[in-house]
Amino acid sequence: MLRRSVQVFAATMALSVPLLAGPAALAEEAPAVTITYDDSQATEYTEAITAGIAVWNDHVDNVQINKVEAGQRADVSFVADPGWPRAELGPAMPGDDLTIWFGKQAVDDGYNLTRIASHEFGHSLGLPDAKPGPCSSLMSGSTGGVDCDNAVPNAEEIAAVEENYAGGFKPRQQREVVVVG
Repeated sequence: MLRRSVQVFAATMALSVPLLAGPAALAEEAPAVTITYDDSQATEYTEAITAGIAVWNDHVDNVQINKVEAGQRADVSFVADPGWPRAELGPAMPGDDLTIWFGKQAVDDGYNLTRIASHEFGHSLGLPDAKPGPCSSLMSGSTGGVDCDNAVPNAEEIAAVEENYAGGFKPRQQREVVVVG
């Protein structure tokens, strides 16, 4: 009888822990949102794009970014462009169709390619520009200076992306398209 009571108590406690932990603990259990990207229209920048995506995957947990499989539609597409780099503002969700223009003008001016890719993908993750700003702020973009090679988001930028994807996938009815630099 005592053994059975202990088993029932242990089972009850195991089922109660998530309830006692509160909403924050439950939110942490949501699976990471997986979004895909395509760089087939910006092949001259594939190495920089791959490095920029790796930066985000190494620094955030609530979203995972994968290269799209051949023949599949991506949530975010990179396009080589003669103008200045720019992107549609996210946060990107599965099923979206956002564009990042990898502008040759900044490349010709000597800006760091990985920083460009990482910065522009930051827009796809929902981050606005933080201009003017120091090199230590990824989202300061060009105001970090042409010599700035920091492609890593700072703590505030990481926290903002984590918040954008907290709780998992959030389908949208319709969204306004906003392009930022």
